[in-house]
Amino acid sequence: MKLEWMPVFWLALTLGAYIFSRWIYRRTGRYLLSPLILVPVLLLAVAVPMNTAYAEYSADTHWLMLVLGPVTVAFAVPIWQQRTLLARYWPALLLGMIAGSVASIATSFGLAKALALDSSVTMSLVPRSITTPFAMPVSSDLGGVPELTAVFVMFTGVFGAMLGGVLLKWLPLRTPLARGALFGVGAHGAGVSRAHEVGGEEGSVAGLVMVLTGLLNLFAAPLLTAIL
Repeated sequence: MKLEWMPVFWLALTLGAYIFSRWIYRRTGRYLLSPLILVPVLLLAVAVPMNTAYAEYSADTHWLMLVLGPVTVAFAVPIWQQRTLLARYWPALLLGMIAGSVASIATSFGLAKALALDSSVTMSLVPRSITTPFAMPVSSDLGGVPELTAVFVMFTGVFGAMLGGVLLKWLPLRTPLARGALFGVGAHGAGVSRAHEVGGEEGSVAGLVMVLTGLLNLFAAPLLTAIL
């Protein structure tokens, strides 16, 4: 059986870029050098001169997407760990998740229509504000392209986490619950990481809200399909 070297090359490059960016981010603490930003930049710097399309890269590194299954199952852990907080504040959390989800879906759909994007791209953009393991099946149910949705999710997380830090300085969010929910609803995984830098409780709340928002949108997918 002949060994295909390109898949090995892209897998090694992706993992190497991640390890390097994680190391440099821990040393500098600069968000622009975090893996979410630096890894795509490094991969693009190699892919563009090699004329490698995203479809080729995705095919060569498809096994990385397979780990999303175990990740999705692991999301039960923060729900169990924060069950006391969830039982105490569930009305406020539920209201915030619904409001954030509606705002995200409405703005995504409105932007897509304003730019006259086709149906598949529009439906790929709609679930951009939920974490990737949930966003991809929602995108598929809506008729979008899951791989494209993953890209939209990444950009949303990066800019959401950056903007969240600015908003904390301007908005009167004084409790860890409010500050954590801001990141969890608006910036999913990247927001959770940023929230942990703000405080341990903020990070825990952000992780809980991120998971619950993903589940809420996953269960709401059939309704969204009928509406959109």
